[in-house]
Amino acid sequence: MDAKTYNAQLAELRALRDNIKKTQATLAKLETDRARQITALAGYEKAKAERIAPAAGLSLADIVAIAPILAPDQLTNPAPAAPTGTAVTPPEPARETAPPSGPEPAQEQVPSRAGTVAPPMTRPAPEPAAEPKPPAAPSTPPSAPAPAASAPPAAQAAQRTLPGIPEGPEGNRWFTHTTNLASTHPNFTQQARSTVFLDTHTGVLVHRDQTFRIDLPTASAAEILNTVFHVLPGGVERIYITAGAPWHRQADQHPFLKDTVAAWLNAPTPGWRTDTGRGKDRLAGHFVHPRNPVGRYQREHGEQHVEIRSAGEWFDTDGAEPAIIRDAFVLLWKALRRHWPDAVLMGSPSQTGRDLWTRTIPTKGQYADGYPVLSEELRGLFHATAGQGRTELITPPRVPAQLPALVEYDRTFAYAKHTWKSGVGTPRRVTAATFASWSQKEQTKALFACGHWHVRVTVSDNWTHIGILPAPAPGDRAWHYPATPGTTFTTWAGGPEIHTALSNPHTPWKIEILDGILFDDGKPLDDWSKKLKEAWSSLTAQADLNGDPDQRTAAHLAARAVRALLLYGIGAFAQRPRTVTGTTPRTMERDVPPDAEIIGFDDQTITWQRPTGFTRDPNAHPEWAAHIWSSARAALLTQRHRDDNTYAGALHAPPGTVVAFRTDAVYLTQPQPWPHHGQPGDYLNKGHLPGPIPAPTTEDELLTLRDKGRAAPTPEGA
Repeated sequence: MDAKTYNAQLAELRALRDNIKKTQATLAKLETDRARQITALAGYEKAKAERIAPAAGLSLADIVAIAPILAPDQLTNPAPAAPTGTAVTPPEPARETAPPSGPEPAQEQVPSRAGTVAPPMTRPAPEPAAEPKPPAAPSTPPSAPAPAASAPPAAQAAQRTLPGIPEGPEGNRWFTHTTNLASTHPNFTQQARSTVFLDTHTGVLVHRDQTFRIDLPTASAAEILNTVFHVLPGGVERIYITAGAPWHRQADQHPFLKDTVAAWLNAPTPGWRTDTGRGKDRLAGHFVHPRNPVGRYQREHGEQHVEIRSAGEWFDTDGAEPAIIRDAFVLLWKALRRHWPDAVLMGSPSQTGRDLWTRTIPTKGQYADGYPVLSEELRGLFHATAGQGRTELITPPRVPAQLPALVEYDRTFAYAKHTWKSGVGTPRRVTAATFASWSQKEQTKALFACGHWHVRVTVSDNWTHIGILPAPAPGDRAWHYPATPGTTFTTWAGGPEIHTALSNPHTPWKIEILDGILFDDGKPLDDWSKKLKEAWSSLTAQADLNGDPDQRTAAHLAARAVRALLLYGIGAFAQRPRTVTGTTPRTMERDVPPDAEIIGFDDQTITWQRPTGFTRDPNAHPEWAAHIWSSARAALLTQRHRDDNTYAGALHAPPGTVVAFRTDAVYLTQPQPWPHHGQPGDYLNKGHLPGPIPAPTTEDELLTLRDKGRAAPTPEGA
């Protein structure tokens, strides 16, 4: 083969690649449509997997994996074998023993130099309440698990096995910190960015106290940049899109929303190029996100840098005018300045929240040199084994096919409840043998400290309620919550959730400790969180008391932004391995990185992504995020209200009445007398939709019912 033939066949191979990509996109869309149709059919009360399978061209197991409600009764959930561990049992079941509290949603990823960071996923710590009763002596292993209608065999085979810590010296080597990497108090002041607010639908542009109307026929990135800079020749550095979502305008031309956004970001921008970053908060390249993308641009011949961002990163704008959103950012900045004289609003709540936290790091005392970052091995373990918020839809027959009502309870500013304690210092390994050698008092103390535990869990034989502990489900980052009596599984969990399993208000589960990571208790987030809570309280009061409707709305949005600062700031601590997205001209195809996956292309540009692993991030503390998430998930099940001498949470609702969980919200079939005083962590009744209502079988159906419930008037006494 000569060079000419070689190059010709390479060109043919590229053409085949392009055709395969297009065909795969079409196939993926068809498969998505098929799954949606199967889910809709499953809502029919007489639907049977045996009839749907041949119509769909799938196996019974595939049908049940898509629509679990169609699972035949004879499917069982075998108990997996696991390493030997030390069993921990609770005391005599107390009638109302509450565990630590808990979670919220996850984080935005921060892009690296080369481009876009793929979205990660991301919860907190117990409340300093009265010391609960300690676990008692180890129990004997339970009898074999009873048959359970659970996931189909195909799904069981694909069940993820979570990683563990290697035995011996290799595993012990993980228990250290990364050399010369620590979170320290910054020695510089962030620079404010000149910002405008733009509604691309109406063309209203707000800059400081000025309002303009501009014409944006296509609302392309190039058109937005050139029009804004024509109106404001002095230039701006950040453009917040408040409404119009211009990156979605050609959604009908792409199979997936992310492809639509990538095409909008990567479209030609004459006179501009993709930004390569600058300054101490250097971020480069575009961030491809289906709803809140970030476009970063730089003048081709000049020093002007500008970002196009979505105001939806901070809060749901809910149709507010650009001037009101501008006022919300001003109120937010003023509220933060009362606590941080050098506070600056950066592009996203994730960046801003973590920057504000660094300014609370002590410059004197034990941690004057900063908070060291864990070894990369332990950070990787937390990434793989610490999930974020609980998202679960419980379908018939576990709930009635016709719900008597759908009642939504949402935990107010939930994560702020769980930041008072976090793990600090060099972590210690606690093996099963070490844990077994401890006294009952030492075991109890360890489980109430900041730790992350590898455990074998057995659901109690007479259990009739929802699942408590997360277990790895099929999929890259999926979790589910086994609740079938006798089911045994192996997982990782934080102390708050383990305490809930041991001392829940119904009957204790069996927990065996296989391995563990234990930290000293510290308060690295407490000062930061208290300041944010004070800012949130002040803005919430303004939203309640201000006589001007526009200013009330602005204060309400600003309070939501404070929530985002804490929520996404915590998510940023998780530091997921990054996936960088980049683009290469078709004429320079050889420059595509050899380890990259091509995810899109057009006639001019190839879009690719590649993993870059963990960076040397001095503010990476996944152990803090994991503890907060664990506490938040636990509080979603049970939390004590000491002032009211009562408990709230899903486990305090009758069995069979819990319909769904969504991060810090629980959906029930009947109202509950849970107290709400407007404090972080309180359960707020946000919606009540009277029944009878067909039980939702998909997330879309649940969200539709949720929105109707929020719009409906709350019944008397609910």
